[in-house]
Amino acid sequence: MASLPFTVKTWWEKNYPILSLGLALPVLFHYLVQLKNPAPILHTGLDYLGFMALIGALFVISGGIHITVKGEATPMVNLLFLLAGGILANFLGTAGASMVLIRPWIRMNKYRITTFHTVFFILIVSNAGGALTPLGDPPLFLGYLKGVPFFWVIQKVWPIWTMAMGLLLGFFYIVDTLNFKRAPLEIRQKETRHEEWKFQGLHNLLFLGVVIAAVFVQAPPFLREALMLGAAALSYKTTSRAIHASNDFDFSPIKEVAILFASIFVTMLPALEWTAGHAVAHGIRSSGQFYWACGILSSILDNAPTYMNFLSAAAGLSGDPSAHGLLLSKEHTLALVASHPQIIKAISVSSVFFGALTYIGNGPNLLVKAIAERSKVPTPSFSGYFFSYSLPVLMPVLVLIWFFFFRA
Repeated sequence: MASLPFTVKTWWEKNYPILSLGLALPVLFHYLVQLKNPAPILHTGLDYLGFMALIGALFVISGGIHITVKGEATPMVNLLFLLAGGILANFLGTAGASMVLIRPWIRMNKYRITTFHTVFFILIVSNAGGALTPLGDPPLFLGYLKGVPFFWVIQKVWPIWTMAMGLLLGFFYIVDTLNFKRAPLEIRQKETRHEEWKFQGLHNLLFLGVVIAAVFVQAPPFLREALMLGAAALSYKTTSRAIHASNDFDFSPIKEVAILFASIFVTMLPALEWTAGHAVAHGIRSSGQFYWACGILSSILDNAPTYMNFLSAAAGLSGDPSAHGLLLSKEHTLALVASHPQIIKAISVSSVFFGALTYIGNGPNLLVKAIAERSKVPTPSFSGYFFSYSLPVLMPVLVLIWFFFFRA
């Protein structure tokens, strides 16, 4: 699922629903028929509903907000734009913020845009920026659904987020300044002119507020999901077709996400149970080990199921066979957060930050790449992205995070 959309794109677009169903059916058969144990399927179905309600609502609402930019940006304007995008990702989600901001980003840099503009947008807005809240990135919301307190993430992660964002933004500013100085004088004079910004669809901020408020609703059952989906429906109905057209908005991306994650939620059931039972046997105990193991897998698999896999592994440290997998209760999770906070922090940070190491580490990465290519913007290849940017730029940041926060 992680590699086929990139390696055989045309075949994948035609056949991914059948393949996803084919991968899920054996697991469904195993639990429902062989084990006669529908409880894990029921629990994962409820988690999937909550997950898709949030992701779908943020996708629809962000698709109704359009930003038009006239004029070109200096390196300082670009830096402030990326910082604002990273902060916004914690409310719109990394996918929503990427969808709203990537086109203005391309337009404001159109006279001197190059591959590093696309890559740093992915690093900051599509990944690292969304590490502060469960709204920011799917793995953190899965943790919230399993019982990690909403504000626990920002309380524990903000120093790491500040360090990572500061390093990435600082490096970007140096490179963009050099790029700006190499531009012809005519372009540099254009880019010092006043930029004009126009915002459309701002009424959708009201619906965004409804979604954020709904996250905290615990009872009655399904009220949270109903509020989110209701806000998304009203957003779609009250947003003009012109705005949706300007954003190239359609439901194809969220349809693919819905189908893929239905299969992912089912197929990771046995993996979660196995991981919880064998994490201790394989010597995964310290926060540093969790940081690197969860991070490396997040870079080559989708980071949401990877987060769940290692949350399950962390729960296995308790030795309680009932305290793992998708049946992990909120009580078990709260106890885990209290007893192993450094491990939960390592899993949270690594699943988000390492998702930027490759195009397939996080869904918004491919979304931004596709939009940039349609806009005729230079984008690095898979290997070019990894060797020219991830290794020399992001990897030192990840190593420093480990050294200062998880080495012990």
